[in-house]
Amino acid sequence: MVRSWYELSDYVGLRRVNGLRLSPDGSRLVAPVSELKPDGSAFTTALWEIDPQGAAEPRRITRSATGESAPGFLPDGSLLFTSARTDPESADTAKGAPPAALWLLPADGGEARRVAARPGGITGFAVARESGTVVYGSEVFPGAADGEADDTARTGRKDAGVTAILHEESPVRYWDRDLGPFRPRLFAAAPPADPAAGLGDPADLTPDPGAALVTQSWDVTPDGGTVVTGWRVPKGRGTARNELVLIDAATGERSTLVAQPGHDFSGPRVSPDGRYAVADRGFDGDIDGEPRDHTLWLVDLATGEGRDLLPGDHLWPREYAWAPDSSAVLFTADLDGRRPAFRVDLETGALTRLTADNGAYSALNPAPDGRTLYALRDSWDEPPTPVRLDAAAENAPVRLKTPTPALAAPGTLTEVEATADDGTRVRSWLVLPDGASADSPAPLVLWVHGGPYMSFNGWSWRWNPWLLAARGFAVLLPDPALSTGYGPDMLRRAWGNWGERTFADLMSVTDAVCARDDIDPSRTAAMGGSFGGYMANWIAGHTDRFDAIVTHASLWGLGGFIGATDFPEVWAAEWGDPRIRPERYDRASPDRHVDDITTPMLVIHGDKDYRVPIGEGLRLWWDLVSREVDAKFLYFPDENHWILTPGNIKVWYETVFAFLDHHVLGKDWRRPEHL
Repeated sequence: MVRSWYELSDYVGLRRVNGLRLSPDGSRLVAPVSELKPDGSAFTTALWEIDPQGAAEPRRITRSATGESAPGFLPDGSLLFTSARTDPESADTAKGAPPAALWLLPADGGEARRVAARPGGITGFAVARESGTVVYGSEVFPGAADGEADDTARTGRKDAGVTAILHEESPVRYWDRDLGPFRPRLFAAAPPADPAAGLGDPADLTPDPGAALVTQSWDVTPDGGTVVTGWRVPKGRGTARNELVLIDAATGERSTLVAQPGHDFSGPRVSPDGRYAVADRGFDGDIDGEPRDHTLWLVDLATGEGRDLLPGDHLWPREYAWAPDSSAVLFTADLDGRRPAFRVDLETGALTRLTADNGAYSALNPAPDGRTLYALRDSWDEPPTPVRLDAAAENAPVRLKTPTPALAAPGTLTEVEATADDGTRVRSWLVLPDGASADSPAPLVLWVHGGPYMSFNGWSWRWNPWLLAARGFAVLLPDPALSTGYGPDMLRRAWGNWGERTFADLMSVTDAVCARDDIDPSRTAAMGGSFGGYMANWIAGHTDRFDAIVTHASLWGLGGFIGATDFPEVWAAEWGDPRIRPERYDRASPDRHVDDITTPMLVIHGDKDYRVPIGEGLRLWWDLVSREVDAKFLYFPDENHWILTPGNIKVWYETVFAFLDHHVLGKDWRRPEHL
C-alpha cells in the first residue's frame, strides 16, 4: 500500500487506469494505463490485461516509447490499438516520427504488427462485431483523393513553410487544438485475411466532408455494411446542428437517419442484433425558456423512427452500452452526488438502478453471458478501479486486481447538506484531514466545480483534495445551482444568471460547514477552475469573507468570452447575442465587480486554452494589479485548459500550497523552487 502518495513526487508517479475493454468472448479485460516515462518528463500509456475473475495479477501487454491507447477487439479476439510507435518493417521510418497508426496484437500472443496507417494518423475506430470490418477515422487534406495525394499535400505545406489555415466555416478550434486545414474522414477496411496481413484496402466513405465529422463519433452494424455517425450540418449564423446519418460501407452513399430542429444527436451505438442505434439527444436550451437537457434516444435503423428511452426521468446519460441480447441499454448518469449505473428495458421501459453505493461508474462493458457487467468505479476516496457487477439488479461491486495501488487517504470523507435561501437542498462532499476536531479545527478551502453542468461526484487527478488534506486543510466540494443529478429545477434556478444564484448556494453550504466545531471559520479560502474559476471571480467581487482565492482558467468578461471560446454556439442558446441582450451579460459578468475585490488572488491560466482563452486571464490579471489588489499570476505558455505535464502539475500544486499557506495560515511566502 502506498502511504505517501499525497507527496507530489509520489502523486504524479501513480499509475492511472483510463478505460476498460472486454473481449468478444468475455474472457479478457484490457485497460489503457498511464504512468510517468522513465525520465519523468511526461506521461505515457500502455495496455494492461486485467483478470475478469479477479484472481491473477494485472500484467502489462504492450511496451513502447510512444505508448499505446484505444484498445478494441476483432471478433477472433485479436487486440487492436493505436500507437505512434515506429514500424520496423516500413520504409516510412526515414521520414521521422510517424503519426498514430492502427496495430494488432494476435489473440494467441506474439509481436504486435501495424495493420493500417494514414499520413494524418488514425484518430479512432469501430469494429463490426460479426464481420470484423474496421471503420477508422483520419484527418485528410481537402481535395486529396488518396493517401499519396494527402502525403504530397502535407509535404508541400511543410516545405513551403506554411502553417496558416484558411477557415470557411466554424469551428476553428476545439479545447486545446487547432482544427484544419485537415478534415476528418471515415475509412472502411476488411479485417486481416491471414495472421501476417494488414487490414484490407480502405474505402474512403466520406470524401471531402468539410467540417461534418469534426468532434463526431461513429459505430458500425454487426455485418459491417452500414456506418452510423454523427454529422455536423450548418444552420446559419455560424451555428450548426448534429444529426445522425447512415453511410453504406460498400458505396459510401449517405442518408439522414435522425434530424430534429432544436436537438443534437451524438455518440451512436448500434445494437448487437443490428436493428437499432442508441444515441445522446441533446437540447441546448432556450434563452427565455427551458435549460439544456440530455436523454437516450432509440432509433430504428430501418425506418428512422425513434423514441426517448428516459421520458420524464431527468437523468443525463454520460455513457451507455447495449445488453448483449439487445433487450436493454445500460448507462451511467449523475444522481445526488454519485454516478450510478442503470439499465433501461426497451420493451417495458423499466428502469433499474444497478449500483447503490457512492461510486461514479464509467467504461461499461456488458459480458456476453448477459449477467455480468464490467466497469470502472471511482469516488472521492478511490481512483478509477475495475469492478464486476450484476448486469440486471442492484448490487455491490466486486473489485478486480488493478495496476493502481491501494491508497490510504490522509483523512475522512463525509456528506453534508444545507438549505439555500430559497429553500433548495444543497448537498456537498466534505474532505476532513486527519486530526480535525473541536480542539484542533481545520482551515477550510471551498472548491467550486467546472462545467457548469456537472457534479462533484468522483475522483479527480487534476484537482485532488487529498493533497490539501495531507497539509491540514478541509476541502468542501459542493453541488450548487446548475449541478447535474438533481433534476431540471436545479438548472432553472441559475439558467442565464450564473453568478447570483450559484453564489447564494455556495455561501449557504459554506456557512453550514463553518458552523461545525471541527472547522475553523476564521481561516478560509475559495478555489475553482473553468466555470469554478468564473465563480471564484464572482465570489471575489461579492464577499471579503475568504482569506485567499485561487482562480484557474476562469471566465472574467462574459461578453468577450462568448465570441472567443472554441465553440461559441454552445453558449448561444443560453445567453443570446451580447449586442442584442447586453443587460443579460452585464448582470452575469464578474468583471463588473472588480472595484469591490479586496481578497488576495492567485490567477492561473494556460496559453493554449481554447475553451477559456488566455485573454480572460490576462484581462483579469491587469484589472487586479491596476487596482493594487494583492495578486499573483501563474502562467503556463505551453499548457491548455488542463495542466498535463508532470513538472507543471507539481509546480501548480506547489504554488497553490504556498499561496494558501501564506494567506490562510499566515506563513511566510515561499516562491516555488523552479519559478
